[in-house]
Amino acid sequence: MANLNKDSLANTFLIAILLCLVCSIVVSSMSVALKPIQQLNKELDQKKNILRAAGMLPADRDVSADGRSIEELFAEFTVRAVDLQTGEYVDEIDVVTYDPIRAAKDSATSIALSPDEDIATLRRRENVSLVYLKATASGIEKVVMPVRGYGLWGTLYGYLALDGDLITIAGLGFYQHKETPGLGGEVDNSKWKASWQGVRLFNDMGQPQVKLVKQRSASSNPAASYEVDALSGATFTTKGVENMVNYWTGDDGFGAYLKRLRSNGLAQG
Repeated sequence: MANLNKDSLANTFLIAILLCLVCSIVVSSMSVALKPIQQLNKELDQKKNILRAAGMLPADRDVSADGRSIEELFAEFTVRAVDLQTGEYVDEIDVVTYDPIRAAKDSATSIALSPDEDIATLRRRENVSLVYLKATASGIEKVVMPVRGYGLWGTLYGYLALDGDLITIAGLGFYQHKETPGLGGEVDNSKWKASWQGVRLFNDMGQPQVKLVKQRSASSNPAASYEVDALSGATFTTKGVENMVNYWTGDDGFGAYLKRLRSNGLAQG
């Protein structure tokens, strides 16, 4: 029997192929084993962002001021699927697995937006989205809605929370964006995010009226209640955030849903 030449080209290729095969099996096995943990971490991060937008969880902590955990706090919310055109709930959709962003990419579950409609530069909008409700016996206390819109370098993804009157902003936060650190990236600045609290969304005609301005109006001016400080040196990000908030609270976003809640007497105050 001929001796195996360990230094031959064929043997080198064989060893390389076997090594690649073993590494592939190990990586694949680890990926499968870690997938449940990754999914749990993703869900936990989502809950954190929702709670922080609602003002129920400090930005630098994973427990509330009274010591409640993320899971305890989030248990106060009910998740519902909403038809954005009618504002009605859609009970047939599994809210645990449904992904509005993925739905927006499918022509069967979304609509194309015209340039006049598409102020947030989405191109397509899902037919059904999700809302997160915190309610009491007297009505809705918080509503949190997923929002997104284009800034300077890409789409910003976040959550917009409203107080129980369904007119006043409780908070706004982003979990993903590509904006420039120190400029548009200041959307993550806790002081700037806090400035959204108490801002009114709608004018007397019920139309979204939020404005991001370089200089706020005097407190005696009615316009001041709709204004938020613009981001210094980040004109495109600033305009993108303004358009995003006004789009998703308008008729093409969650507007029909918010009107339905108010007409049903579920708003507080």
